[in-house]
Amino acid sequence: MTEVPTQIGRYTVERELGAGGMGQVYLAYSPGGDPVAVKVIRNDRLDQATRARFEREALIARTVVGTNRVARFLDADPYADEPWMAVEYVHGLTVHEQVERAGTLPVPLVASLGALLAEGLEAVHAVDLLHRDLKPQNVMLGEYGPILIDFGLGAFMDAGKDTLTHDGMIIGTVRCMPPEQALGRSRVKAPADVYGLGTVMLYAATGHYPYDGHGWPAIVAKVTDETQPPDLSGLPEALASLVTAMLAHAPEERPTLAEITDQCVALMRGAGFTPVEARYALIDVMAPLGGAAGRTGPSPAIWERIAVQYGDALDVHTQVVDEDGADSPLDRPASPDPVEDGEQSGSSGAERAGEAHTVSAVVPSGDAADRADTSRPIERSPVEPPRRPGRKPASQKVAEELRARYAMQPAL
Repeated sequence: MTEVPTQIGRYTVERELGAGGMGQVYLAYSPGGDPVAVKVIRNDRLDQATRARFEREALIARTVVGTNRVARFLDADPYADEPWMAVEYVHGLTVHEQVERAGTLPVPLVASLGALLAEGLEAVHAVDLLHRDLKPQNVMLGEYGPILIDFGLGAFMDAGKDTLTHDGMIIGTVRCMPPEQALGRSRVKAPADVYGLGTVMLYAATGHYPYDGHGWPAIVAKVTDETQPPDLSGLPEALASLVTAMLAHAPEERPTLAEITDQCVALMRGAGFTPVEARYALIDVMAPLGGAAGRTGPSPAIWERIAVQYGDALDVHTQVVDEDGADSPLDRPASPDPVEDGEQSGSSGAERAGEAHTVSAVVPSGDAADRADTSRPIERSPVEPPRRPGRKPASQKVAEELRARYAMQPAL
């Protein structure tokens, strides 16, 4: 077990948030007391060329403006014995954690998620950077809405043929990587992030990835086979056209981020919601009453409308009962430290969820490939779980809590 350092750069470390193939992530504090997430990169993952690229991308990352959807890049030391980077600490759950704990999201909330993240990615691409590892585990759901994390690790995802990415080597998360990245091409472009966003929206709506299998070599084989369509089972018809296009095998066939935003806004409005209403509803389903007191938010009628349109899905998917009878996470305030599944901001989803999805090694074969598979395929029963008698669905409780709060704020 790696010993937790007391100091990284100018940051005082409080505790470890998680660990994985790339290194460790720690919760730390600036000299003034601001919380940050510090990721320490394993030095055996780097050579001098990659360290230099990391330094260049770190400088560019500080110039990202025009979005509130990216965890701010704060500081880095690519030439330390163990290189590290510090980013804004975002409190909350990831899309992966939220879906696993409380169920999938209705169409207008998935559309809100897609539109907000597409705007964030546009700002990233405007300074000629890519995320390169978009997945449900790299989107935090905080009290302000969805935030992209692990941004700034692009230097390690696209380091050039003389360093990390070369023939036979794959960097990324195989269940969510686009075909061109799974093929080991060293210079992926903006459509790769469009594909990654498509996997996030698919997971939020269905609870599964576009491709899965027993072991990542088998998954890579599916991802790179243009005759193998993605698994869109359970995807609502309203989202099917957009998500299918985002997961197109050929990069040039995927929509632009601006087109994604427009289509997501059309989906929200078609369901009877303004983008502002849908965003606040997305925030409230993730962390009921988690926003600042007195904020301008949705009226309880928004949740009543969602209950009418998507009530059956919400009643099933947001109601999670443990064997000991514990309430759903949506039926109580979020835990102040939701780290049961691993790290928070700045973490890789494979590291957080204990799923060995992130690959940073030469593709093995034979017995080595079998040993490399430590992931557990997600198995989902088509039979809806029985509802516990006498319990209100989480969506109804959210509406009632919102109604009570706004009743105390006549100005709204």
